[in-house]
This record gives sequence, C-alpha cells and structure tokens, in this order.
Amino acid sequence: MEQPPEDQRESPALSEAAAEFLNLIGPEELESCLFTETLEVVAAEDQPGVQITGQWWAAVRWAPYKQEGKPARSCLLVQAGFRIRQDNVPCSSTLKAYVTPLLETLEQEEQERLELKAHPVERTTHMVNHHHGMTVTKTIQEGEAEPKSWSFFYLQDDLRGLLPEGASILLLRVLAHLQAVPPDLIFPAFDTEGQLCISSYRAVGFQQQAVGSVKAEVLVIERSVQASADTSTVWHSSFLPSGRLVRWVQIGSPMLVLLQNESVLGETGEVKPQPFFPKQPLDWEEDIQLYSWFLDRKEELQASHSDYLQQHPEYWAVQHDFLQALLLRQPCDLISFADEFFAPFSHQRPPETRFAHVKAVRPSPPVPPPSPFSV
Repeated sequence: MEQPPEDQRESPALSEAAAEFLNLIGPEELESCLFTETLEVVAAEDQPGVQITGQWWAAVRWAPYKQEGKPARSCLLVQAGFRIRQDNVPCSSTLKAYVTPLLETLEQEEQERLELKAHPVERTTHMVNHHHGMTVTKTIQEGEAEPKSWSFFYLQDDLRGLLPEGASILLLRVLAHLQAVPPDLIFPAFDTEGQLCISSYRAVGFQQQAVGSVKAEVLVIERSVQASADTSTVWHSSFLPSGRLVRWVQIGSPMLVLLQNESVLGETGEVKPQPFFPKQPLDWEEDIQLYSWFLDRKEELQASHSDYLQQHPEYWAVQHDFLQALLLRQPCDLISFADEFFAPFSHQRPPETRFAHVKAVRPSPPVPPPSPFSV
C-alpha cells in the first residue's frame, strides 16, 4: 500500500469558522436534507456545438451502517449520480456515502464510466474510515485490460473536518436552508487523485434564475477544491430556500444541470405527505437511482441468504432427503406428500392443519392418463 507523497502528507488545516459551523449543525438541520431531487442535464450556454442530454439526481436518507466486528450505526446515506449522452457517447457517474450526523465520512465510493464501444473506461474511488485513519483506493479499468489499483492511507489526526463529496452534498443543503454562508469555510478534502487538498465555500450572492418558464430568487454558493497552488476546480450551485438545487455547473465544463420542474417552487423545506401520481411506464434498468437501489438490495439479500445457509448446513441434508423421497414415490398430490413427510418435525400443531391454506387454493390435479410411451 502506498503512502501519500511527502509534499501531501500534512493535512490542510480546518478553519476555526468551519469547525464552529460543524458543531452548530443539529438534528433539525439534518432532517431538512432528507429528500430526493432529479434535474435535467444539458450543454452549457457557451457550448453551442456540444450535444448533451441526461439526468442528474441526489438522495439523502437515514440508513444503518455496518462494519465487521462493530455494531450498526445510524447514518445519513447520501447517493447521487448522473447518466448522460455526450455527442452520442454514454457516460455515467454514481456516488454512495455513509456520513455521520457530525458530517464524518465512514465510507464512500465513486464510480465513473465512459461507455466507448471500442474502449470503455471505468474509474472507481473507494474510501473507508478505520480506527486509526482512512484508506483511499483508486482503481481504473480500460477495455479488457487488467484493472490497475493503488491505495493511500491517512492517519486520523490528518483528517479532522474532512469533507469528501457525499458530506459536501449535505453541507450545501444545510447552507441552502440557512440561506447564508459563513465566511472562511475551509475544509480538508480529496482531489481526483485521492490526495488531500483544500475545499472552500463562499456565497456568490442572490440571483434571479429560471426554473422552467418562471424565475425564482436563489442563493448561489461557490465551492472550490484547490489541489495545488496552480490548480483548482470551481463549482457554482444555486439553491431555493427549501434546499432544492436549481442550477449546478462546474466552471469550464460543457455540462450544465438545471431544474425544470416548477412545482417545487412552492416547497418550504418541511416534510409533507407525497401527492398521488398515476403510474407511469418506467424502465428501471435505465433509471440510475432505481438501478443503484436494486443492486444494493440484491447484494444485501445475497449476503443474508449465504450467511444463513452457512450457519445451517443441516438444510442441505433435509433438502436431499425430501427430494430423494419425492422422486422415489412420485406422488400426484405434492402438497399432501410434503405435509406427510415433514409431519414428524412438527411439535406445535397437528399435521392435518398445516398447508391447509395452500390446499384450499391449489387442489390436487387429476391423475393424468398413461402415456403411450410409458414402459
């Protein structure tokens, strides 16, 4: 495992204003962040020759976080991503982060994929917090080549106030609800190479911006990540008082994220009952948010089923005995046969009461006539 280069080992300092602000964030501010939003992705105004279409989304909710050998913790699960086509080339990005109420990142994974037919490229950045520090692992796979991977380890003392991408989404939503940005908000963060750098936030001011066909007053917040004295990346995010994102752009990028749904303008940020919407046809495999949830649930169920079977090896013996008896007897009424076979295992109720509800809806099929090909 690699260590950070010598010139990057010292952690950028967390400013006093940023430390004080983190301490002021309480349950009420975090509850205001619990919502899902979806925006359209288009080409920026200064990119007339570029064709970009797609969607960007972000969601925050409470979820348990489990680490091996440790009790589960209640954390904020931050998920975000986009799926677009730029000049007919599909590309996507996903983010999944577990963040504590103190905005401490326990684990985060980012995946970026450029789906070139001849040479697809996939990059993954995974970070996990340990007792003594944090491990950051970068992986890149190009085409059919073997993936390349390298890691960095940072001590816990170097990570005070660390604010990666997932925690940054939470911080921006809190600032949006406050409709103000305290001066001198400076945090440690990671750059695209997995190295520690400086991340700062400041208010650009209030502006009138379009939401669909109408205009609304928004607070524009600038986030800057400075990887070195000569290199920095700047984003401008525009928010409604409800915390909803209206516009997001990385300075110099051809991609622009815009809110087109005017119905959110009346929201105040309070939790309200969801209105009824008629069912719409949905290709969930193309919906990046639903597909991400599907994969998470699939992995969770597979792990749970595997653990259970490992803890109960007697299952395979019971399954083998029942299948062997079934094939030897070949009964016409499978339910009654199963009832009779498993009756000796029951000590709680008479055998004749079990499977009664199944028999009621699944009557025994009639005995089929002999096959002309039977021996």
